[in-house]
Amino acid sequence: MTLSMYRADYPRPQFVRQEWMNLNGEWDFRFDDGNKGETEQWFRSFAGDRTIVVPFSYETKASGIEDPTAHPHVWYRRAFDVPAEQRGRNVVLHFQGVDYLAKVWVNGEYVGSHEGGYTAFSFDVTSLLRSDGANEIVVKAEDAESGTQPRGKQRWRSANFGCWYVQTTGIWQTVWLEYVDPSHLQSVKMTPDVDANAVRIDYRVSDKSAAGQPLRLTTAITMDGEIIRETTQFVGRSAFSATFDLISEKREWRVEYWSPSNPKLYEVSFTLTEGDQVVDRVSSYFGLRKISIVGERIMLNYDQLYQRLILDQGYWHDSHLTPPSEEAIIADIDAILAMGYNGVRKHQKIEDARFLYWCDVKGLLVWSEAAATYEFNDEAVDRFTREWLEIVQQQYNHPSIITWVPFNESWGIGNVFSDRRQQQFTEAIYHLTKAIDPNRPVIVNDGWEHTVSDILTLHDYEENGDSFLQRYADKDAITGNKHAFNNWRFAMAQGYAYRGQPVIISEFGGIAFKDEKGWGYGNQVDNEESFLARFKGITQAIKSTPYVSGYCYTQITDVQQEVNGLLTEDRKPKVPLEKIREINLA
Repeated sequence: MTLSMYRADYPRPQFVRQEWMNLNGEWDFRFDDGNKGETEQWFRSFAGDRTIVVPFSYETKASGIEDPTAHPHVWYRRAFDVPAEQRGRNVVLHFQGVDYLAKVWVNGEYVGSHEGGYTAFSFDVTSLLRSDGANEIVVKAEDAESGTQPRGKQRWRSANFGCWYVQTTGIWQTVWLEYVDPSHLQSVKMTPDVDANAVRIDYRVSDKSAAGQPLRLTTAITMDGEIIRETTQFVGRSAFSATFDLISEKREWRVEYWSPSNPKLYEVSFTLTEGDQVVDRVSSYFGLRKISIVGERIMLNYDQLYQRLILDQGYWHDSHLTPPSEEAIIADIDAILAMGYNGVRKHQKIEDARFLYWCDVKGLLVWSEAAATYEFNDEAVDRFTREWLEIVQQQYNHPSIITWVPFNESWGIGNVFSDRRQQQFTEAIYHLTKAIDPNRPVIVNDGWEHTVSDILTLHDYEENGDSFLQRYADKDAITGNKHAFNNWRFAMAQGYAYRGQPVIISEFGGIAFKDEKGWGYGNQVDNEESFLARFKGITQAIKSTPYVSGYCYTQITDVQQEVNGLLTEDRKPKVPLEKIREINLA
């Protein structure tokens, strides 16, 4: 089950070109604890003292180094050849993720920099390439233990503590090249409209066409190989849009709506022609689906959606935040579906684009959650805002993403309950997100102390189902801040009132076994029978609470010292997956 445009290990599956080169593999590497590399011009004459396997960070076993110590400045180098048939075209150098600040040189010349560990970036390096095709990339990555940079679950101390783990420094996702003509398609933003059975596509084009050689763009939309709509338009400006009717008499139901039970995707091909010559071909896809809120219920298309989510931090034993392979990504998604969950809350991590592709294809719902800062000041506000807006734009086209979660448990906004500046920050992020994407719900502080969230999400690690039912029996008491929960937290921040939003218990569970080294939430259990009894009791209590629209269980796998996963860190089930599924679907 995949799409015709799918290419294994292609790092940007929402925008696919045929001509590309994967630069993962062995690179020269060097620590620069004295931060002297730029002064000594390592970018011109790099003397690495070891090698590293990219895209794995030096802290991981998969990198070949496995040093958990924080090193604030690290350098990479590798040579590459541009194939003879691609010389003369533009060459774009892509980084899917470098934490935190990346500086890049090609053939000793400075290319540019990028700040933000969780977003992709690229540079056109054509003008710096050598005519014989033999070239060199040098990258300096700078990281810090600063609370003002979005870091998520990366520790800022010398040892793990609480639910914070070994940091990730430097390159941690794929590095690659692609080849394009001077005139090429830069991006597309695809917005489905279920009510009109249509899709709007916003295009951005680099127009370097010669005089008298007009650019034309052909957009072909297909489903299962059948042409649904095909249109050619002249490119008169760099940014423009078009809307396509998707009703087709060729289809049994005329249109295909995307949902977990029917994850049908429309494929799209874009062909850019300059005069009579094709200068660019790009393949993509979209899902026709609508996520909306009607009263206290969340709707997917025209049906009520009850969300059975699982929290997923996206860590692996030997590679930490970096998926060890595309097969590992698929295996995690399959395990989640096998346990009866219909969605995943990606917690404090912006996931590999290939993960989102397979969620789109397999029909797994996704909450996309930002990595938190841990201080509130002007620098943190600036860094977080810039990175978050990049995230929303880069992930916009994925139909599996149905909710944006910029903040979690007041991290980075520690006084949001009463501090007006921090409250205004959450409102600003809410409205900036809506300016880019007005169609998805936004949760501005998952867990408690909400300001303007579209969904009221609550975290509660109560162990006993009866106690949970008693606590949440009076909805007005919880939503009206008359009753506290989860260590004296309140649902709403001061000055804000519950407006009838849907309610979801977005963290609960976290059960661990006594024989495991590490911690879970509440008392650890002795055996499988005790585990399943507690899991069933609290899950059924949530499902029995009539005003609750879903839940998110903590969590799919163990992560380092946190051993409350349904699977171990190396993905071995602790209890039979079918028993978890039976309880979820009961």
